[in-house]
Amino acid sequence: MAVAADAEAVVREASLSLGRLLDTDPEARAVLADLEVRPAVNASTVDELVGWKQRELLRIAARDLLGRDALETVAAALAAMATDTLGAAMDLAGTEQLAIIGMGKLGGRELNYASDVDLIFVGEGDPAALDRSARTVVDIARRCFRVDLNLRPEGRSGALVRSLESHEAYWDRWAEPWEFQALLKARFVAGDAEIGTRFEASAAAHLWSRPFTAESIRAVRAMKARSEAEVARRGLTDREIKLGRGGIRDVEFAVQLLQLVHGGADAELRSPTTLDAVAELADAGYVARHDADQLATAYRFLRQVEHRLQLRDEQQVHAIPAARAERERIARSLGMRPTAKASALEVFEDTLRAHQRTVRAIHERLWFRPLLEDFARDGDRILTPEAAAARLAAFGFSDADRTRQAVVELTRGLTRSSRLMQQLLPLLLDWLSHAPDPDLGLLGLRNLASGPQRSMELAAAFRESPEVARRLSLLLGTSRLVGEQLRRNPDVIGSLAAPGDLRLRSREELVEGTRAAVAWRPESDDRRAALKRFTDREGLRIAAHDILDMVDVADVGDALTNLAEAALEAVLTALEPTLPFAVVAVGRLGGGELSYASDLDLLFVYDGHTAHDYEAAERTATQLLRFVGGTLPHIYDVDADLRPEGKDGPLARSLEGYATYFERWAQPWERLAMVRARPVAGDLALAARFIDVLEPFVWRDVSNEDRREIRRIKARIEHERLPPDEDPQFHLKLGRGSLSDIEFCTQLLQLEHGVRTPSTATALDQLLEVGALSRSDHDVLCDAYRFLERTRNRWFLVNSAPGDALPTRIEELEHLAVSLGATGRELRVEHRRVTRRARAVFERLFYGREAPG
Repeated sequence: MAVAADAEAVVREASLSLGRLLDTDPEARAVLADLEVRPAVNASTVDELVGWKQRELLRIAARDLLGRDALETVAAALAAMATDTLGAAMDLAGTEQLAIIGMGKLGGRELNYASDVDLIFVGEGDPAALDRSARTVVDIARRCFRVDLNLRPEGRSGALVRSLESHEAYWDRWAEPWEFQALLKARFVAGDAEIGTRFEASAAAHLWSRPFTAESIRAVRAMKARSEAEVARRGLTDREIKLGRGGIRDVEFAVQLLQLVHGGADAELRSPTTLDAVAELADAGYVARHDADQLATAYRFLRQVEHRLQLRDEQQVHAIPAARAERERIARSLGMRPTAKASALEVFEDTLRAHQRTVRAIHERLWFRPLLEDFARDGDRILTPEAAAARLAAFGFSDADRTRQAVVELTRGLTRSSRLMQQLLPLLLDWLSHAPDPDLGLLGLRNLASGPQRSMELAAAFRESPEVARRLSLLLGTSRLVGEQLRRNPDVIGSLAAPGDLRLRSREELVEGTRAAVAWRPESDDRRAALKRFTDREGLRIAAHDILDMVDVADVGDALTNLAEAALEAVLTALEPTLPFAVVAVGRLGGGELSYASDLDLLFVYDGHTAHDYEAAERTATQLLRFVGGTLPHIYDVDADLRPEGKDGPLARSLEGYATYFERWAQPWERLAMVRARPVAGDLALAARFIDVLEPFVWRDVSNEDRREIRRIKARIEHERLPPDEDPQFHLKLGRGSLSDIEFCTQLLQLEHGVRTPSTATALDQLLEVGALSRSDHDVLCDAYRFLERTRNRWFLVNSAPGDALPTRIEELEHLAVSLGATGRELRVEHRRVTRRARAVFERLFYGREAPG
């Protein structure tokens, strides 16, 4: 009786719900009298089954609270209780040809006191009958547990019961990476054993025959990051022991991803039980023994804390209570005792924090620490070369030998910088693995650290700010072009620490900087080189802001425009025109929406009447084009072909010459081009007079003949200008529903409604205000414009060269998609969605017809 009394005391102290059971169920006290006896399930009714489950839970909890069973035994006993309950539910429902597959912690035999019981049903026979049987089983089971059915194919939207063939078809075609991760724990638990066993075998075959790729890793990591972000949003990062930093999920996530990466080749790594898997990974050398021991100890402690939280009232609680009394109760139930320096509560909280720190540190380095030790040793290796290559491939490093060499070079020698690099490399490799192209990033890192002095400077920057290292890893792993610029401008690396240090300069600051760069140098080549260095450096700042998602696509356009205008101002000032001379931008520069790949579309106007004036103006325009767009070094691509008469016309025209041309010979399509005319450099008074000259030509009424001609030109562009080697379905600039469609449509509407702004984005907003666009059409065009412009800009950076279509090579598409926070498939789907909708609006508003299909 003393044992029963002790058991009742600890149970009542730990659990309100089990205390109520002792007060209301006469058979409950008998359970406490002999905790060694596990009664068999003998339930002829649902109520009897519920009673058995509650009493078995009481017995397991009492043994746990008295310290008789370790965590593993408790979790396995809870899973066995759930398995028997489900078997009884199947019997009560009278099911046939139906099997239950346990998932999650039930499948792993590591159930909590208040876990959901994650189930999948598989059956053979009449679908309607199977569905009815399964729902009956679920109704019975829900009297005993929380039942979660969302791990089935298609989640809540999917059929409750599927045949094995249907499951296999789903895995082959539609399953997401996290769904394969969930199959790690799939286990037959009740019902038709033959069906359940076949499901287990097929699930294992599909799981372990499928390479777990870098894309899969990123998808699972992103899902975990979203969970952590939600915990942080609720202010529970430190108190949440499941999803918070250093929590249970950190252990499970690290272990499962190592299993997924290596389990295909090593069948010994496939245990669905976390602690067994930790031991297997250590035995096989995938986790250092010391790390495995610390991880297992911390996991046991965290799970015990979780059990104490949930025992209180059988609720799904994972956060340490804010109330001191509740925390003290948990400390007592875990057997914490005060010391000379700390209370029991302080001992508990110190122990918890220590375990969380340990788990997080191991979690963050677990992927690459064994690899680094492998790279550094000539003797016995922790990992085989094949295992090292498999892990690197899963995290996006495709060339194991090159990675090995880079790591050796970065950590070579006994200098302070090399020792610091040895400590930082696990984190650096982890950060690089989040970048679009980890191999590229590691190569860039090696190039930046070449030479003792540079290596020391880089290591010092990383020591002062890990955020510098994280951001640098992302930049280097995104763009070869950015990496080259960082190598030429290493001092920019230190400014990556905080947004304020890496700020974008205003137009006025840029003009001052460009003028200073060229002012004191007497030779033209020296001036061009200085301007090139300045624009490259400022372009690097813009690209860094863009890749780090510190600015949106409109900000990028503004910044690139300001930089180009500043360069033109400086060049024109250096050329010292001998007569009034102005540079007018059209196209993207005129709209203030320059992209990385944009030409500078320019017109040149002067005020003069004589042949001498013409020669002087033509000379200035020619010198400007050579200065900015010439070779060695090339600063910008400049296009002057939108001038009157195109390539056949003079580069510069007088104000009167423009007036005569626009009055007599200009074509309707040129009206569209001049909508975006905007002065950018030179004599501002002259430029203002030029805009006045444009006024009667651009903003007169649009005739039917004008519309026909503009539409004819657009149709011709669609048929003739699309490069034959680029996919028209995914062309960002010239495809159906692309940037060209949006710009032509917007400019025609501007002419028709007198909306006078050179910016496409601003024009769309103003067209909405004047009633020329409906809200839905406005939103469709704006969404497509932002998506296409952002994607085109990012592809320039990822490709390190201009590109106007989504890449067709899978590897390149994936690099681009990762940089945009998506998968390749998601990026293509989103492109189809926005362009299809934009094309429908374009067809209706530009051509005056509904889009086909």
